[in-house]
Amino acid sequence: MPNIKSAVKRMHSNAKKAEINSLVSGAMKTAIKKFEKEVANGNKEEASNNLNIALQRIDKAVVSGLVHKNKAARLKSRLTKMRNSME
Repeated sequence: MPNIKSAVKRMHSNAKKAEINSLVSGAMKTAIKKFEKEVANGNKEEASNNLNIALQRIDKAVVSGLVHKNKAARLKSRLTKMRNSME
C-alpha cells in the first residue's frame, strides 16, 4: 500500500481504468466470437448484424487505446472478408 497521497490516488485510478479496459476488450472479443459462430452456422442475416456490432466494438477499442489502429483495420478486413465469402 503506497504511503504518498498521489500514489494512492494513482492506484485507485489505475484500478478503475483496468476494469473499464477489460470490459471494452471483453465486449470486442465476445462480439467477434459471436460473428464467427454465425458464419460457421451459415446464418447470413445474423452474421451481418453481428458484423456491424463487432465493427463498432473494434472501433470503440481503438478510440480507448486498447487496440492499435492497424490491428483494428486487420481485424475488420478479416471479418468483412469472412462475411463476403458466405455469399
